[in-house]
Amino acid sequence: GTESNELIYNIIAEDSGLHDVMLTAWAEGESVRDSFQYFVRSGDFYRDLPDGVVDGINYPDDQSAILVLFAPGKEHVFLIGDFNDWQVDPDYLMYKTPNNERFWIEIENLEPRKEYIFQYLVDGELRIADPYTTKTSDPWRDSQISSTVYPDLISYPMGKTTEIASVLQTAKPVYQWQVNDFQKPDQSNLVIYELLVRDFTQCHTFACMLDTLDYLERLGINAIELMPVSEFENNDSWGYNPSFYFAPDKYYGPADDLKAFIDACHARGIAVILDMVLNHSYGQSPLVRLYWDSENERPSVDNPWYNVQSPNSVFSWGYDFNHESIHTERFVDRVNAYWLEEFRFDGFRFDFTKGFTNTPGDGGAYDASRIQILKRMYDQIREVSGDAYVILEHFADNREERELSSYGMLIWGNVNYNYRKASSSFFLEGKSDFSSISWMKRGWTVPHLVGYMESHDEERLMYECYYWGNTTNPEYRVKDTTVALSRMELAANFFIPIPGPKMIWMFGELGYDYSINYNGRVGRKPIRWDYQSDWRRERVYEVYAVLNQLKQEHLVFTTADYALNFSDTVKRISLNHSTMNVTILGNFGTYPSMGDPEFQHTGWWYELWTGDSLEVIDTRSKIILMPGEYRFYTDIRLDRPDIISGIGSQVLRNRTSKVEIYPNPASGKVMVRTSVTGGLVRYRLLDLQGRQVGGGDVMLDTVQGLFEVDLSGLQPGIYLIEVAGARSGGVGKVMVR
Repeated sequence: GTESNELIYNIIAEDSGLHDVMLTAWAEGESVRDSFQYFVRSGDFYRDLPDGVVDGINYPDDQSAILVLFAPGKEHVFLIGDFNDWQVDPDYLMYKTPNNERFWIEIENLEPRKEYIFQYLVDGELRIADPYTTKTSDPWRDSQISSTVYPDLISYPMGKTTEIASVLQTAKPVYQWQVNDFQKPDQSNLVIYELLVRDFTQCHTFACMLDTLDYLERLGINAIELMPVSEFENNDSWGYNPSFYFAPDKYYGPADDLKAFIDACHARGIAVILDMVLNHSYGQSPLVRLYWDSENERPSVDNPWYNVQSPNSVFSWGYDFNHESIHTERFVDRVNAYWLEEFRFDGFRFDFTKGFTNTPGDGGAYDASRIQILKRMYDQIREVSGDAYVILEHFADNREERELSSYGMLIWGNVNYNYRKASSSFFLEGKSDFSSISWMKRGWTVPHLVGYMESHDEERLMYECYYWGNTTNPEYRVKDTTVALSRMELAANFFIPIPGPKMIWMFGELGYDYSINYNGRVGRKPIRWDYQSDWRRERVYEVYAVLNQLKQEHLVFTTADYALNFSDTVKRISLNHSTMNVTILGNFGTYPSMGDPEFQHTGWWYELWTGDSLEVIDTRSKIILMPGEYRFYTDIRLDRPDIISGIGSQVLRNRTSKVEIYPNPASGKVMVRTSVTGGLVRYRLLDLQGRQVGGGDVMLDTVQGLFEVDLSGLQPGIYLIEVAGARSGGVGKVMVR
């Protein structure tokens, strides 16, 4: 016996294997017990990797798997999982490669198609999932995923382990692709639709996304950009907090549903682009956890993939990848190749590539080292897929962006602020000049600027109009919903036709008017498919659809011979091509203005939206434009678009002349301007049930085509003014306040 509080006993570890040690202490007729285990490695602990295996999960046949973990500097790793009841078992000690960089093990006698959950137990303390796993098992969030979203989701082994685990499955059924010859749209003429699966459909799944493809195809886009879908932290997220780079997030459904969505897009000629986050990872990533400085709560100095601290003290999120590390390069290349080959994505939009550097600062200055990092990554991607899109969210020095675009990459072009100011009709200090939407204006040599008015990261134009719109003219208030929506049409006419790729943020084509900060910046937003039942919003959609179709069908919208004049209230686009010339004119002000079209030549020009013809005698002649009015002239006659006008649309579609009403909305008298030829015309004032509530005969001036209508006494609502002449007629819509 002894009275000491400490007992020291040396155990000679001679025999290999797992050993149990039981300790018993007793005094005054009572005893207590405790136990521990220790493991002695056998002599064949070091072995070379089998030929042909890579880091992660390898399947040599339908009943076995070879698991490889890259973990230089670690002492030992046990495999624990369903196949050994989560016990530390000598048979599952992983071999270590002679260069001390990797651990590996082959497990056999697995049941084909059965899912097994597993982890690596590193140095007896750290439990991590395989960084390359294509499916995770999450103890905190899987239970929140309904069976309608992810049927038969395997359950986490509660009580047997902790932390996120990986899933393996031999003989997994291979998805049968239906489209094997997809031809990607020309990257210089992309019309990209950016969307967040969470906020696009109520069921937030890849499967439900299939139901939206008719709508998107009618819209005329030729590419969809999915915000991040690889496994991110929490279920409810934008996805820019990634943790597992090879696993589609289960909150959106099974991996094969994502493949089916991409397959269906390809069948419709629509490319699919993946938003990829390789600037940083968050704390659940096994690459972060494997080398962690717990005292300072950051990656440790020996972490092969991450910087201890981000060199960017102004813009940083999560834990910063060290893109100068060869290990990061290899990981990045594996990630990119996987999504291109396994899911057949057509390319990537890379988040915050300004951060792909170890140069200190905010990242805004020209950075030669960053350029080389991005070129190397681009080259590797193009080795996998020779025409893959590589889009950068860069926002760095223009010289650097010009160099990267000339190398073949596409660059995000954020012109949100200027379009917001123009749409809401504020013109101080050039704030409404959105000419930087042009790649030529930036001095680039190729049309590789992905211009956008809205994105997931920017305020919505419609919200800007609705809450901050110009109200200096009481007869034309931009804050009015109808007026604001008509200005979405105006903005679209000065966005999509400009040569170069364009991007639309989801529901912008319906005038989505919830602020980006509604329910918090990254919080859920209302899903308003019911907007389609509002004729005003449906009209915005149809204007977008017409412009998207024109952009892809006519070479003039790919021209490098064009001019933009966006400095004044009345803005102009001039596009020149041997096949057709285009002049677009629009009044972004709130009062009538004279616009100078500066037509490229005299002769006949044709207005797209009305079908009107205009003989230009003098190219210096000016045109008066009502507030928010736009004209789209071509010197080759195009088919007039069949644009919706709400109730009474059949009347409008059977007419050939334009009817303009000012002010609109109104509460008293309005001026009606029509292209009906001069002489005696008859007008009728109709409600939306088609009942006549006013009208009369007027003698039109042959030049101005103007007459006055008194709306006093009418109940608030929407009315139609139908104008009929001897040989032509038309219908306009007015809102009475």
